[in-house]
Amino acid sequence: MHTKAPSLFDLIPGKVLLDRYKITRSTRRDGMSTAFAVEDLEEQGSREVQVFPASLFDGREQSVDFARAMRAWTRVVSKAVLATHAAEEFDDGTILVVTDLPPARSLRDRTKEGGPLAAGEVARIGLGLLDGLAMVHAAGLVHGDVKPQTIRLFEGQPGVVLIDGGITAALWSAKHLGEKTALIGTPFYAPVEQFGGESPDVQSDLYNLACVLYELATGVLPWKGRSFLDVFQEKLQKEPPAMKARAPQVDVPAALEAAIRGGLMADRRERYGSVAPFRAALAGAAA
Repeated sequence: MHTKAPSLFDLIPGKVLLDRYKITRSTRRDGMSTAFAVEDLEEQGSREVQVFPASLFDGREQSVDFARAMRAWTRVVSKAVLATHAAEEFDDGTILVVTDLPPARSLRDRTKEGGPLAAGEVARIGLGLLDGLAMVHAAGLVHGDVKPQTIRLFEGQPGVVLIDGGITAALWSAKHLGEKTALIGTPFYAPVEQFGGESPDVQSDLYNLACVLYELATGVLPWKGRSFLDVFQEKLQKEPPAMKARAPQVDVPAALEAAIRGGLMADRRERYGSVAPFRAALAGAAA
């Protein structure tokens, strides 16, 4: 436990956090945290520090629970999952999460360039991410919000890496939201049961990924609609729409489409229950 939390107004290049992490630049900001690229003065390497302000939590108990949940991610070792090194608490409830420095370019950046990806590249990306999720799930964790923005691309080399692992699920747990509450995550990639308030789990991770792969293969999301309600109603269909119906100009191999659609059924009992069958189907499509 550390005593004096850093002021958000004092987080500027040159500032040293915890007598170890020297800020070099701001990297990103969202509704929950602000992130900075830092130099690790002890290990002489680049890291990212995400600062979760005390105002995000209702009291110290929640912030302590969040930090504890994020520390569990130090057990996940996979080239497809951004390494977590520490989660540090301050007495006011501010939390600092230290990870490797993620690649700057996201899969969303890639999709904005226009057009679907080749089938082989879709399968390669999917298999890499499934290998990462296998390690996450083996550690008893869930990512909670797999989407193009949380998937980063390495410059000049193949491979992808999941970032922000566990933040959604850890916040859910820390706030003691239980099994039912409002949807946390991204509606376009979330399974229908999460619209009813169910917490993220192994199957929601796989559903998230299947949505991403569908979008990569076709250039469009499976579900029409722009509003929360529109998307929810679309997801109530027993099966996702055929890729040809959503993207008539694209020819997706039948085996790849079948592998992806297997993760998108409305009834969770008809979807993949773990990484293994999803990976087997995708590997078969890539063969």
